[in-house]
Amino acid sequence: QVQLVESGGGLVQAGGSLRLSCAASGSTFSIAAMGWYHQAPGKQRELVATISRGGSTNYADSVKGRFTISRDNAKNTVYLQMNSLKPEDTAVYYCNAFHLGLAYWGQGTQVIVSS
Repeated sequence: QVQLVESGGGLVQAGGSLRLSCAASGSTFSIAAMGWYHQAPGKQRELVATISRGGSTNYADSVKGRFTISRDNAKNTVYLQMNSLKPEDTAVYYCNAFHLGLAYWGQGTQVIVSS
């Protein structure tokens, strides 16, 4: 079992920045890929960015050049640095981790970008 706890969400003006963190606990010894997804009201959950254990990254086109995902394996923590935020980035952001073939999710952290 893996538990994920997100932090760092909040309210920010357009053009501003936020940094999300997700700390994993439990059976973290072989967590593979970790990532961030977001879900806006009335929409499906969508991928934002993923990072492999070795550091390979993947981004949604909508966030390329603005968001950066990083990972500290020693701390079992994944980060999402979000710059140049836009109102359309408003959503609940969820941390995700794959461990022994199973996907785990955090409870989410709200990000609101005002125009």
